[in-house]
Amino acid sequence: MGLTRSEIFTDEQNQLSTLLKAIAHPARIAILQRILISNTCICGDLVEELGLAQATISQHLKELKTAGIIQGTIEGVSVCYCINPKTWKLLEKQLGTFFGSYKGETSCC
Repeated sequence: MGLTRSEIFTDEQNQLSTLLKAIAHPARIAILQRILISNTCICGDLVEELGLAQATISQHLKELKTAGIIQGTIEGVSVCYCINPKTWKLLEKQLGTFFGSYKGETSCC
């Protein structure tokens, strides 16, 4: 498999790709949905709710945090996570623009 030549793509294309890769796992989607539903920071209740091992949840949280989709703060012995509003708005805008660029059905296919 060839190397990705990210330098031939725009910064926006590379950024959107990175964000989509970070959420492209069902467990990460479930984590994000849980955070969104609670509309607050989540501190450790994901293991029971999702039925995954703590190590697995931690790895998924790390990927989401590395991409900047969530942010975390340390409270005592636990780390609490919430949506990073700046990145979320960016993702919402870029996906809206991307999906909105479709002009509708054509007779070509």
